[in-house]
Amino acid sequence: MFKTYTFPSVFEGNNTDLKNVSPDLINGLKIFHNGEGYVIGNLALTEGVSPHKNINSAPDELDYQILLKAALLIANQKLGNPITITTGFPFSTFQLNKEKATQLIDGQHTVEYDAATYGGGIKKNVQVEVAGAQVIPEVIGCTIALRKGITKAQGNFFVMSLGYGTLEGLLSTEGGIVQRTSLSTYGLRYAVNLLEKELAKEHYLELKTEHQIDAAFQKGVIFLNRKRIDIRSMRDRVLKQYYEDVISPAMRKAFNDNDFMTSQIMYLAGGGAIYTALVDCFKEEFRDVLDLEIAHEPQSLASRGYCINSAQLNGGVKSTAVGLDIGNATTVVSIFDDNNTISETSIPSEY
Repeated sequence: MFKTYTFPSVFEGNNTDLKNVSPDLINGLKIFHNGEGYVIGNLALTEGVSPHKNINSAPDELDYQILLKAALLIANQKLGNPITITTGFPFSTFQLNKEKATQLIDGQHTVEYDAATYGGGIKKNVQVEVAGAQVIPEVIGCTIALRKGITKAQGNFFVMSLGYGTLEGLLSTEGGIVQRTSLSTYGLRYAVNLLEKELAKEHYLELKTEHQIDAAFQKGVIFLNRKRIDIRSMRDRVLKQYYEDVISPAMRKAFNDNDFMTSQIMYLAGGGAIYTALVDCFKEEFRDVLDLEIAHEPQSLASRGYCINSAQLNGGVKSTAVGLDIGNATTVVSIFDDNNTISETSIPSEY
């Protein structure tokens, strides 16, 4: 139903000639912004020294604008022009960034990039036409994907989006979301920082950036001073501490007994859903309360919900719809894998 294109949300300034260093565009992203070159994503991790990104960056910040250009380039290469884009922000920053992001994304864009990184020749320009843009809360994107995507979720359910910068959650009903239940708190970064502090007690971390530590966190192994260190048990401990210190208290504050009377299922989405130790914490707390399910391809769930919303903006036409999730850990671009239309009633009006 969907095709998703994912790259790490990191970048670094780089004006050197890089030729044939990547197999394709998405692994060889080098964008020019205000005359300066920047390597992005996997290319920043391989060719960069200090790849980075600010957490929860705003649309007027360099981080957001560079990642946006990279995503626009990928979408254009796959769909051509024009395209319609839906993206999102956490509830905590949604109102602050909604208008600025919409104005930034909607309209005409010139994206200058270096095709030599993957054997594509020289520096090129591409014109990207965004015919419509909408910004919605991230967890609403997850809800749309659960109801209208592969899962076809029915009735009432809880959804928890376990992102790197922010954890989001709420109760969704057939009639819309229950605003009172919406929560927004510290994301997986909390656990990654705990692990970094634990490692620093015994090892010199060689000036590694937060995102390099996160990459090791995901793999369960880190190389320090030419030694391979298995960090899986340490990762499990900090994830449990993160759950006990942050997640569980936030849910107890947001969800009450009446909410559990109306729903018997909770879906987990976002990058945190891939960690068994974290999922087990949810299972332990709710084993006698509700069923727990990991959403299909949880890391791209929000982006796929955005894509469905974009199709609705197009009157149900899928061929120009794009879902864009500029996350703190990864950026995900979603498009439809077929060109059939979706019905006009696919998205409830409150979204």
